[in-house]
Amino acid sequence: MEQRTLGRTGRPVSVVGLGTWQLGADWGAVEDKDAVAVLEAAVDAGVTFFDTADVYGDGRSESTIGAFLRDNPGLDVLVGTKMGRRVDQTPENYTLANFRQWIDRSRTNLGVDTLDLVQLHCPPTAVYSSEEVYDALDTLVGEGVISNYGVSVERTDEALAAIARGTTASVQIILNAFRLKPLDEVLPAAQAAGVGIIARVPLASGLLSGKYTTDTAFAEDDHRNYNRNGAAFDVGETFSGVDYATGVGAAREFADLVPDGVTTAEAALAWIIAQEGVSTVIPGARNPEQARANAAAAGHAGLGADLSAAVADIYDRHFRAAVHPRW
Repeated sequence: MEQRTLGRTGRPVSVVGLGTWQLGADWGAVEDKDAVAVLEAAVDAGVTFFDTADVYGDGRSESTIGAFLRDNPGLDVLVGTKMGRRVDQTPENYTLANFRQWIDRSRTNLGVDTLDLVQLHCPPTAVYSSEEVYDALDTLVGEGVISNYGVSVERTDEALAAIARGTTASVQIILNAFRLKPLDEVLPAAQAAGVGIIARVPLASGLLSGKYTTDTAFAEDDHRNYNRNGAAFDVGETFSGVDYATGVGAAREFADLVPDGVTTAEAALAWIIAQEGVSTVIPGARNPEQARANAAAAGHAGLGADLSAAVADIYDRHFRAAVHPRW
């Protein structure tokens, strides 16, 4: 699989990584053996980047990855974790003391002395411009407990603030065919600054798989059920914040563009891979088949470029007015 440098980490990562929110919680139950099978399938398909967080299953996702890497020594996989969602979301909680506590927990879960990449996990907007926060992160790099730090953001202005800092290694942002605003300023700014871009929610929580209808039901513990209106966290994380019925219709239009021999999900991922400035895209997977299918999208980058005009048209007609001003 094609490898791209992940910004200021200086390390190559596969253009298709693996998001592991599904392996922890909030997408319905996943058995331990199934979680390990997903990791195995992803690595076998060429994936060299795992994205996780300390709150995914209250550490279950990190611990599963840690055990997998211990059982498979020698794998060259960069693990990016995230921190900051274990406390009330106020800027005052983003302190060096809390960072130490969260990082020590993640190091234990992952079974490592030094974390490859730690990302602030969509904190309050003010945090992205806080000198004290970056000074604390720099301290932790200096102490050797983290190698690099980045941010995960909800909004483009937050991404731009982090990029401007000059020490941010990577920015994780929602980017998919239903969320185009990062193309305007964030990706060009990241390229100019040498910051990596990790594209998350690439299938709009599954809408861009083309498999859902307006009658599709989701489990009670699936965020696509309980967070559809933003009751638990930013609604932009669920279906990219788009109206579900509108998203189903737009996904059908997208699916009609996809040639034979390529799945709708592969085409949606290929479109992201084709965007200049993207380092890696991190679809999740609940089973090995999904992990392998996601990885296969790396072979269709040319198709992704071919779809650009049609994707822009779908976005302009269905989503721009509601989505572009918000995030």
